[in-house]
Amino acid sequence: YYVEWHMRRALAPLLFDDEHPQEGEARRASVVAPAQRSSGALEKALTKRTKEGLTVHSFQSLLRDLATVTKNRVRPRALAAAPFEVIATPTALQRRAFELLGVDYRM
Repeated sequence: YYVEWHMRRALAPLLFDDEHPQEGEARRASVVAPAQRSSGALEKALTKRTKEGLTVHSFQSLLRDLATVTKNRVRPRALAAAPFEVIATPTALQRRAFELLGVDYRM
């Protein structure tokens, strides 16, 4: 849960999660009133798009999307050729997610 919490905070711009919960909290009438969302979170929920125009995801759907970035070991048929690795080209959404996480997908 600890790792997921940190990942959700880093990936908030791509998720339906509220990036600015303090703004929503400030809009709340009292402590017992229903929680409010920030204007940015309401915009994401309405348009289903991020500020950059990428599709907004749930945490689980984003993880499923990131799981499609694969690293494959290729063994050429030619005996003299050495095996090499090929990494699938990530989509714009996947590149942005790796950037937000501070992860180099080519490793």
